[in-house]
Amino acid sequence: MKNTTIEEPEVRDETNPDPITGEPGSHPLGTGAGSAGGAAAGAAIGAAVGGPVGALAGGVIGAVAGGGAGHAMAEGVNPTVEEAYWRENFNGRPYYRSGARFEDYHPAYRYGWESAGKPDYAGKRFEDVESDLGRGWDRAKGASRHTWEEAKMATRDAWHHVRGEDRD
Repeated sequence: MKNTTIEEPEVRDETNPDPITGEPGSHPLGTGAGSAGGAAAGAAIGAAVGGPVGALAGGVIGAVAGGGAGHAMAEGVNPTVEEAYWRENFNGRPYYRSGARFEDYHPAYRYGWESAGKPDYAGKRFEDVESDLGRGWDRAKGASRHTWEEAKMATRDAWHHVRGEDRD
């Protein structure tokens, strides 16, 4: 007998709930990036001071400190607030195409606000990292059918918005 069950598409929870407490605002990417960088720096310093044991201790301490810093940086962007802002304003933007839906632009907005908070891009202008973001678009776009050229303006818009550099 043929299976006629229809699978429901996976629904992404945009509130980023913490996996343990369920509270909104979990930022595993920011925390993870900070932890990795902190661990590497701590291990290098620890090795110079205390050899292998120092490297291990420095790595652990660096991971904890770096994770906290990465989480704090990611906390600066509230994805729930950003999504609400763009849902309300997307159709008034210069790149908006008549008849397009918010969902058509959402992956590009998310990519912009998430990228703007990455430690690798701190202090850099969008134009400084545009080619790097373009190379990463295919991994970041999810189900979006937009090419980077089609998504770039919305990504730039969200980047500037979370950095307080709104432009029209």
